Amino acid sequence: MPSFTLERVVAASPEQVFDLSLDVGLHLASQRSHGERVASGRTSGLLGDGEHITWSARHFGVRFRMASVVFDVDRPRRFRDRQVRGPFGSFLHTHEFEPVDGGTLMRDTIRFRSPLGPLGRLVDAAVMRRHLMRVITERNDAISAHFG
Repeated sequence: MPSFTLERVVAASPEQVFDLSLDVGLHLASQRSHGERVASGRTSGLLGDGEHITWSARHFGVRFRMASVVFDVDRPRRFRDRQVRGPFGSFLHTHEFEPVDGGTLMRDTIRFRSPLGPLGRLVDAAVMRRHLMRVITERNDAISAHFG
């Protein structure tokens, strides 16, 4: 299954970065360029353990819906979210937060698989990995800017 990890040091405490990473408003603001909105679930505030949310956004000129659940919450160290319904054959995002000099090392590990077998593997290799890295980087830019 394709995967990637992005790391960034954010000038804030692990608790602050952890909480902002679960904030619906921050997520929506960071994905404004994709027309992201909440299709169902919490529309503001912090997502909690076991909470479901459905995002709607435009990628590659097509509007997609992705229903996710937040789980494995261990504040302020880690939480995960995974797709329960949506465009991917599989999608798991692990968020980790580690105190370091100057703030918090924020680590995002994404494991994903597009549907459609061999065709999906081609899409993953040709465009999806790079696209998802841009999407997560946009989100992380917004988190950094909040504390900058």
